[in-house]
Amino acid sequence: MHKWLSVVGIGEDGLPGLSQVACSVVEKAEILVGGKRHLSMLPEDDNREKLIWSSPIATSVEDIIQRRGKSVCILASGDPMCFGIGVTLTRRIPICEITIIPAPSSFSLACSRLGWALQEVETLTLAARPISLLHPVIYPGARLLILSEGKNTPAIVAQTLVDRGFGNSKITVLEYMGGERERIVEGIAAEWETTKIASLNTIAVECIADADILQLPRIAGLPDIAYHHDGQLTKREVRAITLAALAPIPGQMLWDIGAGCGSISIEWMRTHPRCWAIAIEQNDSRLNYIADNAASLGTTNLRIIHGEAPTALQGLEPPDAIFIGGGITSEGIFDTCWQALRTGGRFVANAVTVESEQKLLEWHSQVGGNLTRIAIQRAQPIGKFLGWKAMVPVTQWVVVKE
Repeated sequence: MHKWLSVVGIGEDGLPGLSQVACSVVEKAEILVGGKRHLSMLPEDDNREKLIWSSPIATSVEDIIQRRGKSVCILASGDPMCFGIGVTLTRRIPICEITIIPAPSSFSLACSRLGWALQEVETLTLAARPISLLHPVIYPGARLLILSEGKNTPAIVAQTLVDRGFGNSKITVLEYMGGERERIVEGIAAEWETTKIASLNTIAVECIADADILQLPRIAGLPDIAYHHDGQLTKREVRAITLAALAPIPGQMLWDIGAGCGSISIEWMRTHPRCWAIAIEQNDSRLNYIADNAASLGTTNLRIIHGEAPTALQGLEPPDAIFIGGGITSEGIFDTCWQALRTGGRFVANAVTVESEQKLLEWHSQVGGNLTRIAIQRAQPIGKFLGWKAMVPVTQWVVVKE
């Protein structure tokens, strides 16, 4: 099919800032789509059919698809493929049917104002998204560019930085970039009191840490005190070994069975924004721990299922990796997991009881893999001296489904 749909990025300078090619696309369209702000840029005597974005936006996408074959032009902000409508559309409509003409993104404009190298900056959007997404990208020396949800977002970002121990961080709010109303507001997170902020703004942050903050690296093995739990926690050293065995790859999905406080699935997701996971836990109180930990550690997209495996696994999307931290002795759990696991997927299970260890030996005899005994000792005070205290040994089974 010919390219019936076009997406034209517009800057704050409006239609006069479009290239000749973009102007031609807009002029030839039979149907125009956009928000009220963009459609208001058109001449008052423009009588072509116009669609204003609805909520949810999926309804408008369906309306656009219904007009397939007609010449449809969408007016969008900046670069439609940078947290924009172009990303949503290409999930439903083949790119061979779409022409995309981008304008500079807010990130590009901000970097040009600040003198930052875009490839060295952490970028994210908080538009219709939780503030907890900020947590994984807050670290000493980080430079952040944030698409704001509105005029209140800078104050929320500032308070989040203070709560994380980054109160000295520098915040720059850039309003209406590229237009006549462009303005830059600067301040320090701990001292942020500016309330007169435009709704259309982008936030830049230079992260400066307090001296005594708790460091939260993206690699596996966060400190145990980073989690709220009732004791059902895979300890730091074992957790790091377990994540290494699971070997998360961007875009892959994990089943975390018997998730406890969610530490394995959370650290799986923290390795890359495109890693995602499903945490399955039968204990009611631990579900709250998982949700709290996911929010505080920036993995709010973690899917949490209340139930007992293998029953709770029915109908779930096949995983790329499976971890069993609890419920190894449940009847039928191995067969269900092994059948669901994608070819080439990794299966990791940790056992601390004799009964669960016996199950791992049985599974090893069926499909092979590697068995490892993990024995960790930590130095603790004994009177005026230090002595070694052993943690409960863990038997770990790792296998790749051929």
